[in-house]
Amino acid sequence: MLALITNDDGIASPGLVVLARVAQAAGYDVVIAAPKAESSGASAALHGAELDGRLMVEPAEPPGLPDGVRAFAVSADPALITFSAAYGAFGARPDLVLSGVNRGPNVGNAVLYSGTVGAALAATSLGIRAVAVSLDAADPVHWDTAEQVAAHALAWFATVDAGRRTLNVNVPDLPPGELRGLRQAPLASFGAVHARVVPADPLEAGRRGDDVVIRYEGTERHTEPESDAGMLDAGWATATLLVAPWADTTLAVPPLG
Repeated sequence: MLALITNDDGIASPGLVVLARVAQAAGYDVVIAAPKAESSGASAALHGAELDGRLMVEPAEPPGLPDGVRAFAVSADPALITFSAAYGAFGARPDLVLSGVNRGPNVGNAVLYSGTVGAALAATSLGIRAVAVSLDAADPVHWDTAEQVAAHALAWFATVDAGRRTLNVNVPDLPPGELRGLRQAPLASFGAVHARVVPADPLEAGRRGDDVVIRYEGTERHTEPESDAGMLDAGWATATLLVAPWADTTLAVPPLG
């Protein structure tokens, strides 16, 4: 069985290696393919850079890369990476996609805009089991807590008939001993998500290194304590099952003509 690890924070993020270890411990062969640059807020966009009609891919070695894991930096948004992997871009079609561990939460209805969640939803829509994992800090410290929660969530999710469901997991940036546990939670009304804003001249911005990452966040941590945002703020890791795009025919649209 093959697991693809991707993210929207880029190939240098330590969260990739965390999920690679989780997948290896669960018995998967692992390949990492992640954006060459920050792609936060990309949702399920299919943007990529091509050279002579081919997606630009280069070998990479994220810090702490486990033995036996191949890694690639891809000039593309994470959903395009997932889409490409499903059609053999990085070897065999993956049986599992793990997206993250994201730096910062992906909670509430704002997950619609998340590149981390977008990659996982893209996988599910292609018939691949997928889990997105996020850690609630812009500069996380407790990656070991995220690894523990992700391993627990995957052990359950791998055994159920998930159908068109994607598992979205958020973890507080706390030591394992201070984590209250894991609870299933509904989406907050808006929630929180990161996005990257590039100044008007992207080439000049790249030379100066002054891309801006902004965070959209609602107030649900205080006003919706039973939501994923509220429970995360209270020290719980949260699990939310999302449904990949599907057609709902329970409400009839009147025909025209």
